[in-house]
Amino acid sequence: MARVFLTKRIEFAAAHRYYNDAWDEARNRAVFGACHNDPGHGHNYMLEVTVAGEVDAQTGMVVNLYDLKQILKEVLEEFDHKHLNLDTRYFTRMIPTSENIAGVLWRILSTRPEIGVLEKIRLYEDDDLSAEIRTAGGAASLIRRYHFSAACRPPADRCAEGDSRRSRRKGEAVQDLDGHNYVLHVTVGGPIGGETGMVTDIPALDRAVQEQVVTRFNRKDLGQDPELSQLAPTGENLVRLIWRLLVKAVPDVRLERVGLRESRDAYYEYVG
Repeated sequence: MARVFLTKRIEFAAAHRYYNDAWDEARNRAVFGACHNDPGHGHNYMLEVTVAGEVDAQTGMVVNLYDLKQILKEVLEEFDHKHLNLDTRYFTRMIPTSENIAGVLWRILSTRPEIGVLEKIRLYEDDDLSAEIRTAGGAASLIRRYHFSAACRPPADRCAEGDSRRSRRKGEAVQDLDGHNYVLHVTVGGPIGGETGMVTDIPALDRAVQEQVVTRFNRKDLGQDPELSQLAPTGENLVRLIWRLLVKAVPDVRLERVGLRESRDAYYEYVG
């Protein structure tokens, strides 16, 4: 029988501070920036736990959601409303980055067979940054969210009759530009650095996305882009172009996937 995946979300609040005891103040400040500020800062974390299994013939469920929620609440008692560096036993020598926190939660939950087979953990530090663990072994994925606005003339077959705005120019029907506030999700993956607790240098990743994508497309007519002008400026072609722009530009890490939300109802994802 095919497996079914079930995801449960649960929130908790905690504070943390980034520092490496083996480094001096100057290096900690250079690597971690404001995240090194004493005494630390807090987040309202969102934890997504995905479990997998066959549907039980008697209950119709993979796992009882109430039971799963109670187990998650029990596990998170060690972390909720705590300073992770000072009040937990996990981060006395390990930096409590999103990647490391997700890894700790994976190790704890993977010892609880009553929740089923643990498939994935995703920990949101905020709306723009999350970490994902799919296996034991010190590797993680980091998902970063960005925004840009752009306009294009969509292909005629994508415009429902009566929906596209049209104007008359020299007796011909000319389709107006259609604008979108795009939301870009960039996922990179690799080993969690022992010294930094991070998969990649986030400011360096931000610079790469800003230079390669945001600066190029923000507040532009996509139909005038030198590459997109040769193609239909669809979401599919745009997300594939963004992948090509980023795959060699992201710093010392593997680009895993690129997701692009064009509207509330349209989302594109590309994996090269």
